[in-house]
Amino acid sequence: MSPELFKTVESIALNITLVVLFALMFFAVHDVLKKNDVPKTGRFVAYGVLGLGAAGFVAKGIIEVFWTLQGI
Repeated sequence: MSPELFKTVESIALNITLVVLFALMFFAVHDVLKKNDVPKTGRFVAYGVLGLGAAGFVAKGIIEVFWTLQGI
């Protein structure tokens, strides 16, 4: 396996793993909030924090792609 192909497979596996991890975290947070009857404001904050964490990883990926295309 060439180093370029290995790097591509590794980055795809990392991205899939992060998506699965955030999905599992979402389900865990949803379950805890549902069982404890958390008010809508608390749910909004909890989901917002989880969403911002996921958005940070997406932004990092987009920045990496732009930097790679520009040769940085």
